Amino acid sequence: MASEFDLIARYFTRAAPAGLLGVGDDCALFPVPPGEQVATSTDLLLEGRHFFPDVDPKALGHKALAVNLSDLAAMGARPIGCVLGLALPHLRESWLAAFAEGFHALAAAHGCPLIGGDTTRSAHDLAISVTVFGSVPAGQALRRDGARGGDDIWVSGELGAADVAYRLLDGQYPSDAALLAATRGALEWPEPQVALGLALRGIAHSAIDLSDGLLQDLGHILAASRAGACLRFEDLPMAPALAGLEAGPLRRALLGGGDVYQLCFTAPPARREAVLAAAASAGARVTRVGEILRQPGVAVLDAHGQPLADLPAGFDHFPAD
Repeated sequence: MASEFDLIARYFTRAAPAGLLGVGDDCALFPVPPGEQVATSTDLLLEGRHFFPDVDPKALGHKALAVNLSDLAAMGARPIGCVLGLALPHLRESWLAAFAEGFHALAAAHGCPLIGGDTTRSAHDLAISVTVFGSVPAGQALRRDGARGGDDIWVSGELGAADVAYRLLDGQYPSDAALLAATRGALEWPEPQVALGLALRGIAHSAIDLSDGLLQDLGHILAASRAGACLRFEDLPMAPALAGLEAGPLRRALLGGGDVYQLCFTAPPARREAVLAAAASAGARVTRVGEILRQPGVAVLDAHGQPLADLPAGFDHFPAD
């Protein structure tokens, strides 16, 4: 049977780019360009909480890194490298091979090589921890506290599909094979918007990635910026597969659905053309969905300009009783 170190060498050791010391020593070493700051983020994924036990391991490898790259995207940071922690209840080399394939493919696509980590045996379920490192010019990071009254609110990509796929897989919605097939990719194969985050530096006033739902994550921008917001529900970029959904589930998916890993950002109206040009250069779709208000509070308006009631909450690991 392969040892821990055999597994690391076989599935997770790759030649490090020039200037980096990667897997194989007590610490990884990487340089940061002069005048830039290090951006770093960690995410922990737990079986039964963040993913289902029967998920495609290649997709899980992809997503484990994607959720962290999305945080770098929200800061306008360029990836440098990442470290991976795995707690495995069982040793299945076919599973490890597929997981590593998905992980390394996304890492290569974004110039974010695996440069370290740890493996251990878990008593029960699978646990995955990824930490990413990036760099951003000093003073140019996209932060949550920069939104200003009058800013446009923008969202990249589409909303809602990942939430619907999760609820179908979890048995919260009646079985619908066609709907699941149309939405599952959004849940299991998210594409981090790194290129868009880089293109928005110097244009956007604030940004965040949509991991816990539009209202909740936008709320973090509003809290940090001491501002409010008005959203237009009809302008939200709905995933086409959700067209036949009932009003309640649709509202929950678009406003409260997590696992989106798109960007929500704000920019002044005078920079609308610059925003669209930045999105085009990054190959991204962006939609203007509302405005930042100077006074606190959030309103979501319907097609008639009336505020929607009973707005959904986003995801919370420790919700109040």
